[in-house]
Amino acid sequence: MNSDQILMTREGYDKIVKEHEYLVSVRRGEVAERIKEAISYGDISENAEYDSAKNEQAELEDRILKLENMLRKGKIISEDELTGDHVNLGLHVLLKDRHTKDEFEYVIVGATEADPFAGKISNESPVGKALLGKMAGEVVDIQTEMGMLSLEVLKIRKA
Repeated sequence: MNSDQILMTREGYDKIVKEHEYLVSVRRGEVAERIKEAISYGDISENAEYDSAKNEQAELEDRILKLENMLRKGKIISEDELTGDHVNLGLHVLLKDRHTKDEFEYVIVGATEADPFAGKISNESPVGKALLGKMAGEVVDIQTEMGMLSLEVLKIRKA
C-alpha cells in the first residue's frame, strides 16, 4: 500500500463525495452571498458581519481542500478483498475482553470514517492496527492509554 493512500470503505468514500458536493454547490454560494450582503453595509474595515463571513469562507475552503485530498488519496477496499477469514477494513469483528469477559463488536474503517461511539474504529488506531490480519480464535494483547488490553477475536463477518 502507498503510504499516502487513505483506506476507506465504499460507504466512507460516498459520504465524503456527498459532503464535498454539498459544500461546493450549496455552502459556497451561501457564504458568498453573506459576504456580498456584508459589503453592502458599507465600510468593511469595521464590519463584524464581513469579518465573520470571511472567516466562514476560509474554514469552508479549508474543509473542501481536505475532502478533495481525501478523495484524491482515497483507496476503497473492494468487496473482493473482504473474504471474512481475517480482520480487514469494512468487516465486523466480534471481540471478547479476556479480563472482563465482555463481548463487543467493532467495524474496522479508514481513519476518516472512525466513530468509536458508533462502533467504528480506525485501522490506524492501536486496537484497529493490532487486529488487522488476525483470524477468529486469535488473541491480541494491545498496550493502550488505559493499560494492557487482551482481546480474543471471536468472529469476523461482512456487514
